[in-house]
Amino acid sequence: MEYRTVGKTGIQVSNLCFGTMSFGGNADEETSKAMYKRCREAGINFFDTADVYAGGCSEEILGKCISHEREQIVLTTKVFWNTSGDVNGKGLSRKHMMQGVEASLRRLRTDYIDFYFVHDFDEQTPVEETLRTLVDLQRQGKILYPAVSNWAGLHGK
Repeated sequence: MEYRTVGKTGIQVSNLCFGTMSFGGNADEETSKAMYKRCREAGINFFDTADVYAGGCSEEILGKCISHEREQIVLTTKVFWNTSGDVNGKGLSRKHMMQGVEASLRRLRTDYIDFYFVHDFDEQTPVEETLRTLVDLQRQGKILYPAVSNWAGLHGK
């Protein structure tokens, strides 16, 4: 497996990142664990999930898979979509992001996330609020790096 550095972070990741959207959905737990094992045998150290994938089951299964080797894994997850049905259970408000990261950490059985993606743009929440929350999560050690997913270069312009 070849590895490359993520931006200017110094973090080395496999050229392939394994997305776990199917964990707990199309792939049951046993199949998911077998896929994870094969990825690790191939040298993949980079795994992506999201709180909304399979209603949180993807994070739960991935958390079980990585628990014995967390320090060797580069882990990403995401926040934005509604996972609770609550009116405040979506978006990039401080409330939702703080609750979301705690729930993801529990499901992933870890105390930090390497790259925490905001999964979509939130027109209801000022971007400054979202950025302040990401900085606070980084200062608390819950995330190492903030990241964005599904944002256009000039959103809302």
